[in-house]
Amino acid sequence: MRHSCFITVGPARFRIGSDWRAPVDALTALYRDYPLEPVVPDFTVRLQATSPLRRWLRPSVAIAGDFTLPDAAPLPLDQALLAAEMALNLQMALGWRRHLLLHASAVSRGGHAVVMTGVSGAGKSTLSALLGERGWRFLGDEFVLLDPETGMIVPFPRPISLKNEAIPFMQREVNDDERFGPVMTDTPKGTIRHLRPRSEAVALMARQTRPALLLFPRFGEPRAIRRVDEAESFVRLTQASTNYVALGEGGFDALTGFVKGVTARAIDYATGEEGVEMVERLWSELAPGRAT
Repeated sequence: MRHSCFITVGPARFRIGSDWRAPVDALTALYRDYPLEPVVPDFTVRLQATSPLRRWLRPSVAIAGDFTLPDAAPLPLDQALLAAEMALNLQMALGWRRHLLLHASAVSRGGHAVVMTGVSGAGKSTLSALLGERGWRFLGDEFVLLDPETGMIVPFPRPISLKNEAIPFMQREVNDDERFGPVMTDTPKGTIRHLRPRSEAVALMARQTRPALLLFPRFGEPRAIRRVDEAESFVRLTQASTNYVALGEGGFDALTGFVKGVTARAIDYATGEEGVEMVERLWSELAPGRAT
């Protein structure tokens, strides 16, 4: 393709090609702290015009690559960064087999991790971003990678996709506009802006962590905490994994070991501050070495 770049995040290496220069420039700016040197990629992504005319007239970006969704709708050029991020997610979801993938976010402290998973809008992205600014190491937002051999979490700290009201909230928290990507309005999910993790999260992305606490957060609800048993956790995590079935027996063993090795809670919270306070409280009560 006319323009391209390479991005390495954790164990995954991507080559992104584009019919336009602007998406490549936006990606390299957003991923400036990450390894960007040419490598043999695990996946190739292409951002291409839907027709030769659409490269110039009302430019329209279609996602192509090693794995695609044939019926995926193209996006306007000013949302090409979103198209690229969606394409990277798609490659991981459909093609990654080295680890069990969980649609979840994670942070760590003292070598042990909190994993948070839930439906879209549950607040896991904002909660992990907020914790990442307050003394926790950010491990990932879109995917949590679980090593089936060791049971460890392999960091995958991509930029965090903030949506709608979460954007001004995190702008007040971070107060550093250089860590934010461009604002994209009128997307299929509303207004989106990416937040680059703190540089230390990227620098330490080769350092694995042991999972210790599993949370099922739900934002915008009255404060509540309840225990979640292993059976419920297992079922909910099979629904949150994009490659559990593809991994077969290895996926079953990895997920079984995970739910047996962590304490699980469902938490409801009304505000981001309340969510952080609940995570801190649960960590102090349930972290390794403390009573469960």
